[in-house]
This record gives sequence, structure tokens and C-alpha cells, in this order.
Amino acid sequence: MRGGNDLYDRPIEAKRLIGYLPENPPLYPEMTVRRYLRFVGALKDVPAARLRAAVDKAIERTRLGEVADKRIAKLSKGFKQRVGLAQALVHEPPVLILDEPTSSLDPKQRSEVRELIAELKGKHTVLLSTHILPEVSEVADRVFIIHRGKVMAVDTPGNLGDRLRAREIVRLEIGAPAPAGGLPRDVVHAALSGVSGVARVEVTDTPAGTFQALVESGVGVDVRGAVAELVVGRRWQLLALAGESLSLEEIFLALTGDAATKEQL
Repeated sequence: MRGGNDLYDRPIEAKRLIGYLPENPPLYPEMTVRRYLRFVGALKDVPAARLRAAVDKAIERTRLGEVADKRIAKLSKGFKQRVGLAQALVHEPPVLILDEPTSSLDPKQRSEVRELIAELKGKHTVLLSTHILPEVSEVADRVFIIHRGKVMAVDTPGNLGDRLRAREIVRLEIGAPAPAGGLPRDVVHAALSGVSGVARVEVTDTPAGTFQALVESGVGVDVRGAVAELVVGRRWQLLALAGESLSLEEIFLALTGDAATKEQL
């Protein structure tokens, strides 16, 4: 049900409240962008008195002004995707459903479309379906992970990571004191391992002559301050230090890698 209209009993009324962008936008390449949006707006029952203003607003919101009077066939893939988004917006629906909106785009085009989607938040309810998980972390407030038709988890990206995290991880880069004194790796390993709360340490050399260290502790045990104090106190160079969280890819794999043995979160 949407806006009090049941999709089965009142499908036309319900669909008027939805804007849909499929993975392959439903474009007419022989039309100009403006003419196409006027055509779509009329199909979606935008009143004739408001049609021109609605088209102009959709063009402005999707940054299509420079190509508004060009034939769609002449546009780049990125601009065509924006036209597809504009046709979903032209009738100002409260709900937008976007299916793989950045599929097949190059990195620059993908970034531009993500920015447009982020700007729609707060003005529309946006349902985004995608297999490109990094963009979910960038634009989504709430995530549904679906595997083989089953909802495996529903939460914010941050909360999903907290629920699945089995340990805290801190990564740091350490340089030898100046002048370089040949700081041994095993000395670094032993010192970090001795910090209260640390469960495991890995130390590796880098081509730059520094050390990369991974420090693990139990969930809820934050050792960043103690680790930083140790490094500075030893007069080593603390070149980088940051906590590490689970990526959405890691969360997805954790939930779907052995779905038969996992309980629904």
C-alpha cells in the first residue's frame, strides 16, 4: 500500500505516487531530452498548465541543462542515465525506485549519479537496488540484504558491521626514529603485543622502510589511545593510525556465504 492506495485494488492511483528507473532507462533516442520529458510528463498525467515547469525542474535537478535540446541518441551513457532519472522525477513522486542506477557507468559518471541520488534524500523515499555495494554505504540510511529471495538483515550500514564484528582492528604505520637506527620488526611486535587489551599483532615491512601493523582486540576494547601512547613514548614515528570497520562487501559475504547455517538477523 502506498499513500492509502492498495497496489492490487487501486494500481493506477498507487503507481502515480512512484517514480521508477529500471537498469536500462526507457528512452526514445530520436527525441530531444526536453521533448522526451514532456512526453513522459503527459503520460504521467502532469497537468498541461504545469508540464513545462515540471520538465524544467526535472532538467535542473538532474543537471541536464546543457543537453536539454539535444537528441538522446547523441548523449553519453552518463547523460542518458540522468535522463532516465529525470523521467522518474518529472511528476514529483514521493517514492523513487532505482534499479542498478550506476550500472555500466565509468567512475566519473558513477560519482555524478551518486551525488544526484544523495540530493534526493529527504525530498523522496528512495529505494535503491544494486550489486555495487560501496555506493550503498555512500548513499543509504538503511540496508536490506537479500539472498535467494530471503531477507537476511535489515539495519543501518554501521549497525550491521557492529552486529557482525568479532573483534576490533587498529591499523597503524610506524617509522624508525630519526636518525634511523635500524628498528627491528620483532621489537615493534613485542611492544605492541604488550599493550593491555591487545589480543593479536601482525607487523610487516613496507617498501618505504616503515612498518605496517595490524592490532586486534576484543569487541568493545579500544586500544587506539594506548597504542598511540606507546609509539610516541618510544620516540618512534607514528605515521598513521585508524580503526577499521567491516566493509559492506564483508558484511554481505558473512551473511550469505553459508546461508543455510545462519540465522536471520
